[in-house]
Amino acid sequence: MIILVRRATALAVLGAALAACGRGEAPQAPRPAPTASSAAPTKPAPSRPPTLAPGPAGLTPVFEHGPRADGKTVALTFDADMTADQGPRAAAGERFDNPRLIATLRELKVPATVFMTGRWAEEYPDEARSIGRDPRFEIANHSYSHHAYTDDCYGLPHVSKERMRSDVERAYAAFREAGVRNAMPYFRFPGGCYDRAALGELAATGVTAVQWDVVSGDAFATDADAVARQVLDGVRPGSVVVMHCTRSAAPVTEQAVRQVVPELRRQGYRFVKVSELIGAANGRA
Repeated sequence: MIILVRRATALAVLGAALAACGRGEAPQAPRPAPTASSAAPTKPAPSRPPTLAPGPAGLTPVFEHGPRADGKTVALTFDADMTADQGPRAAAGERFDNPRLIATLRELKVPATVFMTGRWAEEYPDEARSIGRDPRFEIANHSYSHHAYTDDCYGLPHVSKERMRSDVERAYAAFREAGVRNAMPYFRFPGGCYDRAALGELAATGVTAVQWDVVSGDAFATDADAVARQVLDGVRPGSVVVMHCTRSAAPVTEQAVRQVVPELRRQGYRFVKVSELIGAANGRA
């Protein structure tokens, strides 16, 4: 049966070719039957966020700023800090979120990266979910409860070496519980404090540690003009600026942002998220 079908197909092709020649036409090659891959377009696999390659000895890589010669880009980052023991203070009315700041970033059309603690996401799940679903922003990991990863870090409680990895994973779990599905593989050490041991313990998580090269000085500041000046004086192409998204601990940040954004744009800067700077740093942008 297979032989007869093949003969019939061959005769049909030959007949069509002869008929075409008789009409003075060039014979057309038979079109191949569509395959599964050509019949319908396939959806491209989602790209993974850019990260840096592990450092020496496989340690967690540390990123401080983007390429200086890659155009006038700058990343504003905001730490959303909250510790587990601040729950009673939040219940009593203290605000560790800053909706006005997020609304201002949206109004000014400024992309930003928010480094969030898991405890913050638990306290403000609706806000965490809203930030995480807004393509203008990206959420990254700032530990679960803002405890330090070294034993001498501005008086912060200390996470033991054995609990460092689980602390990072617990924060990601809190994000998922709040409805954040796309948290970035970036981690900011509480207080910016780390050592070789901490970089070794976090290597298995696959995160890139993100620091900064511009300190805004907004923590506990009361002068928005001074904060804005400090940022503007420090920014260079590729800079990462650290600010805060906690109203009680950084009450003038939103006012400072309203000064910083138009001035940097006047100077020709373009605001980007941390992922774009990391992508440019490793050639994936």
